[in-house]
Amino acid sequence: MRKTTKTTRTTRTAKKSTTKSAQTRKKTNSRRPWPVKTELVGISLELVPVENGYLYPQYSTGLHAWFLDRVRESDPKLSAQLHDEQMEKAFTISDLQGPLLPAGKGFQVSPDQTYRWYVTALSSSVANWLADWVRNLPEELSLHGAPLSIRSWEITLPATNYAQLLADTAVTGANVKLTFLTPTSFRQKKNHLPLPVPRNLFHSYLRRWNNFSGKAFSQEEFLDWVEEQVVISHHKIESAKVAAGKRGMVTGFTGSVELNLSRSAGKNPDFKELFYALIELAPYVGTGHKTTFGLGQTRIGWLEEEIVTTPAMQQMLAERIAELTDIFLAQRKRSDTKRVQDTAQTWATILARREWGESVTAIAEDIGMRYDTAKSYLKLARRTLRQLGIAIRE
Repeated sequence: MRKTTKTTRTTRTAKKSTTKSAQTRKKTNSRRPWPVKTELVGISLELVPVENGYLYPQYSTGLHAWFLDRVRESDPKLSAQLHDEQMEKAFTISDLQGPLLPAGKGFQVSPDQTYRWYVTALSSSVANWLADWVRNLPEELSLHGAPLSIRSWEITLPATNYAQLLADTAVTGANVKLTFLTPTSFRQKKNHLPLPVPRNLFHSYLRRWNNFSGKAFSQEEFLDWVEEQVVISHHKIESAKVAAGKRGMVTGFTGSVELNLSRSAGKNPDFKELFYALIELAPYVGTGHKTTFGLGQTRIGWLEEEIVTTPAMQQMLAERIAELTDIFLAQRKRSDTKRVQDTAQTWATILARREWGESVTAIAEDIGMRYDTAKSYLKLARRTLRQLGIAIRE
């Protein structure tokens, strides 16, 4: 019997999940949804607004905070790991996928709309937590100004593990295609690189592989191989600026790319095999940074119709944060340290979101800061603008 490649299975499963015949689960189910040895799995929740509501442009921070709160409630040890800034995050989440209708400086949602929210697990600990959680889902996902009823859930990326992913990979000479549904970017020193450079793509995937798989590959050797053997044969991308994470903004790209291997790539069969395994890993781990805030959502295939358009108000908020960050950095004697840059971005984020109409309470909760601290930063930011003779937007 001909061996079916993992790529085919993953793509087919993803397509099935969007149909009515997909495996939809009830919110309470005693049956374990996937094996205990699972390390990688993706699910989506079907969400319906409880009432007419309003979302601010940077609502993804609320999704991030809500998810981590659910982990903290049931598994404090895992929660501490996921909060650790020094550790690779073993999950990704998406933005809300569905009709977000522009309303003022944000989005209107209503009970006649349905949304999907995607979550992936990248380690056995998160996959096991997720397996327990989906068997007794909460009734509601609460965002500031827009409570959402959780109607159902389904598996969208098959349950597997890293060893199986590598074992099932069919080593061929076929081209591969990836689509980046939401803005995707890579850290490059102090800036963002909004381009699908092969070395950066595979550094992103290998970093997660080495961290969670238990079978690490030499990073520099493999990335040098990628630079020599992997080329972009076709692409269609666009750039977008978005506010992302707890502070600051990101310039990223969306679109599709086709990757080719050179004829000499097969001289290193281990790296060629790893190349195809990492392609299969991409939909689970996402691409680039801030994948726990909805960025870098990735799918296998050339899927232009699924790319999420960045709303104008999200780009406007990001541009305002960037503008304010530059103003605050210019007032510092030294603006090249991470601490100074983080402070400037925090001031800019709080002030810009307050200008957009969000309450200080909501902003503080989203970015994990005490209310008094957020209020003090807001005052300092406004004072700086006054001293510079810059009009303050109310």
